[in-house]
Amino acid sequence: MISGIMDNVRTVGPVFAAVWLLTLLCTVFRPQRYLNSILLMLSLMVSAVFAAGFLGRDAGAVFLLVCFLLVMLALFLVPVLLILNGVQMLRKESLCPAHVLSLGLGIFVAIGKIATVVFVLGLSGYADIAAASLWFLLVAMTVFYFSCLVLSFVLYSVFMQIMPHRMNFDYVIIHGCGLSGGERVTKLLSNRLDRAIGIWRKCGGRPFLIPSGGQGSDEKLSEAEAMKRYLIDHGIPEEKILPEDASATTRENLLNSKVIIDARGGGKKTALVSSNYHVFRCLRIARKAGLKCTGIGADVALYFWPSALIREFIAVFTEKGFLIPALLGYLAFVGPVLIGLIG
Repeated sequence: MISGIMDNVRTVGPVFAAVWLLTLLCTVFRPQRYLNSILLMLSLMVSAVFAAGFLGRDAGAVFLLVCFLLVMLALFLVPVLLILNGVQMLRKESLCPAHVLSLGLGIFVAIGKIATVVFVLGLSGYADIAAASLWFLLVAMTVFYFSCLVLSFVLYSVFMQIMPHRMNFDYVIIHGCGLSGGERVTKLLSNRLDRAIGIWRKCGGRPFLIPSGGQGSDEKLSEAEAMKRYLIDHGIPEEKILPEDASATTRENLLNSKVIIDARGGGKKTALVSSNYHVFRCLRIARKAGLKCTGIGADVALYFWPSALIREFIAVFTEKGFLIPALLGYLAFVGPVLIGLIG
């Protein structure tokens, strides 16, 4: 038993330590890189193998089997949960394309799971699908590939939220969102503001808060002004608030906020606060805008989170720098099946 544990430490231990060290370093110094999400998934898989090595040969095999069964169970539960969430989203929110993403992804994943089951039944002789077996396999592999991309994005988004941060910021940028009735702060926005207030207090009241958001065509005042009023009502001195009220997009939020920060002297250590599903993309945009900052997420309603996160994934996925490698990876993954279909 002891010798087996020592063998595990010597063989898997260095890989376990190296992968996690690389993941943590990349997350701290380049948090906006999508590669980090792949590294995190790899770290979790290596961790399962490493943990199994401490349980003995038979116990380790049982542990890995249980992990595999849990993953399979999750894969089959995911479409059900997504569809249920999509229905709840439509009941609680207005009908629009953004609010049916969870339902649509649930149906997409369900089709892939059905194709997987049919393909396996065909291999085992319980179904006659010889002529169409490769098509079922292509559908199953397609859903599996893109499900893994989404899962890695979700895991990394959660991982970023639990990473500790040193509370020594000079500025806190607060990303705006639509106002209720054209003038009132929504629950989504108040969560962001409350998170920023908490950071301000943990920093001893030192940072300047930059509420960022312009005035929409259906709004009676700018989002920045509505946020400023909320901050003052919750004890933030007016002189510590630097509103940015000319932006209409996340990119403009960051560019205009950077102008405000650069125009002032002193330290420039910056945090950006948005809803937790939005932080990853904010950091990617901030990097392109030349703004170095730490992303901190605010809570959102649980039913709202899946659709919002899927929307963020689509926004990241459609970026040229990610779309082309992802599609090339997909073609490499399903290439043998495609050759079989063409042949």
